[in-house]
Amino acid sequence: MHFLLSIALVLQIISAVVVIVLVLMQHGKGADLGAAFGSGASGSVFGATGSANFLSRSTAIAATVFFCSTIALTLASGAFNDRGSKPAGGVLSTVEQTTTTGQTTPDEKKVEKNSPIDQIPE
Repeated sequence: MHFLLSIALVLQIISAVVVIVLVLMQHGKGADLGAAFGSGASGSVFGATGSANFLSRSTAIAATVFFCSTIALTLASGAFNDRGSKPAGGVLSTVEQTTTTGQTTPDEKKVEKNSPIDQIPE
């Protein structure tokens, strides 16, 4: 099972990098207007219209692989939980709280007379 978890993790990292590269390679909406007036962008590797379809489909496939691997990692992480069951509360419910003796809270501290805290109306 750890082998499948490792494969899902590798797929997630590779697909994330591929999505980033593909999104950065795509042209913005204003790039097509520049190609209409004779800009050099019209002679790209994929052709004037082919790059949009190829890059869009490739981005969609890489994003689907990324989301599927993320769901697989989430489901698999529950199987490898050390406690055997899910915690009842959130993240902070698993934190152990330490109690200290000898420390006073702000309410227990002695307040001097005529201090700014005495001037606050109750």
